[in-house]
Amino acid sequence: AATSDPTIERPTVSRHAKPAPPMPRPGRKGIITAKTAPYFFLAPMIAIFAVFMLYPVFHSLVLGFFSFDAGEYAFVGLGNYVTMLGDPVFWKALGNTFIYLLIQVPVMVILSLVLGVLIEQDFLKLRSGFRISIFLPSVTALVAYALVFKLLLNTDYGMINHLLNLFGLSPVDWLHTTWGARFSIILAITWRWTGYNTIIMIAGIKSIGSELYESADIDGASFLQKLTRITIPMVKPILLFVSITSTIGTLQLFDESYILTTGGPDNATISIGHYLYSQGFSFFKFGYAAALSWALVLIIAILSLIQFKATKGGETA
Repeated sequence: AATSDPTIERPTVSRHAKPAPPMPRPGRKGIITAKTAPYFFLAPMIAIFAVFMLYPVFHSLVLGFFSFDAGEYAFVGLGNYVTMLGDPVFWKALGNTFIYLLIQVPVMVILSLVLGVLIEQDFLKLRSGFRISIFLPSVTALVAYALVFKLLLNTDYGMINHLLNLFGLSPVDWLHTTWGARFSIILAITWRWTGYNTIIMIAGIKSIGSELYESADIDGASFLQKLTRITIPMVKPILLFVSITSTIGTLQLFDESYILTTGGPDNATISIGHYLYSQGFSFFKFGYAAALSWALVLIIAILSLIQFKATKGGETA
């Protein structure tokens, strides 16, 4: 029965109103669910990574089995790798790179550890300012700092030789002698990357519990004893990380060799990265350059594995 109570509000229905959408059936599921939603959000990044990273890597692997001649690619199998083994400039570049590696990496790792320990001493004031000043070289553009070092080490009007003259020493032809040019590159790399590794060392040192140092102070331990018995064993994983990353960076050296010394004199400072670049973009031997790049990848993998095994994975105990 219809009610005549005026207090009850009756809904008004428009003749043009759209019908309500049908309720989804219990058994049907959409494409985007709680499990698949993250993959939809990651899809753009995965696509970009695949196009600009994965595809070039696999393409370079395939390219290493081809030679580029007269605008066409020809399959040569392992020909590029055989040519590499008989290439004296390749072995020269590899030897130069290992010279940088064996001298520069240990010096930089030790120096970054010493600086990190000194900066974290309680007696040092304005530690934040020291951290910033040490880290600044690592954010300097590679080309810019290489050009600055090229001016500083110039034989005729460089500041380094000017300072040597002030002390009555003979000027050094830094950039045009074999070991002078090598020392220049080692000096430049050490200046730029020591601060970066020092910040990583500081992070590892700050993670060491203060109670260990307090106990050592109570026992009367010296600064050197605390360094060798507490700090170094506790930051062993950090030392491993810094050593591996520095090794990889040194093996990939390019800017300093290309800008500072142009690989000279007589290929005395050319690095693997520099030689790879010249073969690919100066002589258009793209297949040979790809083979060089994969040889470099293999060398990096072997050295990283050796470092990892030698330090037992950075175990502290």
